[in-house]
Amino acid sequence: MIEESGLVIALDGPHAWVRTERRTACGACAARGGCGVSLLDSLLGRRPNAVRALNRAEAEVGDRVLVGIGGDDLLALALATYLAPTLALLAGILAGSALGGDQGDAAGLLGGALGLTLGLLWLRAHGARRARNPETQPVVLRRLGPSAAYPVVELGL
Repeated sequence: MIEESGLVIALDGPHAWVRTERRTACGACAARGGCGVSLLDSLLGRRPNAVRALNRAEAEVGDRVLVGIGGDDLLALALATYLAPTLALLAGILAGSALGGDQGDAAGLLGGALGLTLGLLWLRAHGARRARNPETQPVVLRRLGPSAAYPVVELGL
């Protein structure tokens, strides 16, 4: 299980919206001075993320909590996010080029655009299915206590 601490900023039925801070592993890396990720992180700064998680710990707004997601679930989600649109794009290019005859390049371009669009639509539906499945959602594992150091931000849910 991959865990991250955060701050509960809103409640939504059985779910809690938890603000976490995006972090990289740059602090522990020896090449951080010449790395592009380190440079982007310093230019863009750390930005908070809002994660919707099942509130099994019954946390309240303002509580610091520990949020977890299964490692296998995260890997499956990463593979679906990167692999599905790429494979759909390539399949569309190949199909368009093969069926395009004399206009194979133009047909390949259109096929690639169609394949990418279909891949992204599939990914959207796949994400919606995963969001409805309690087994694949992030979970508030436990409360770490209240926090006065962080202001509560309402998301307008």
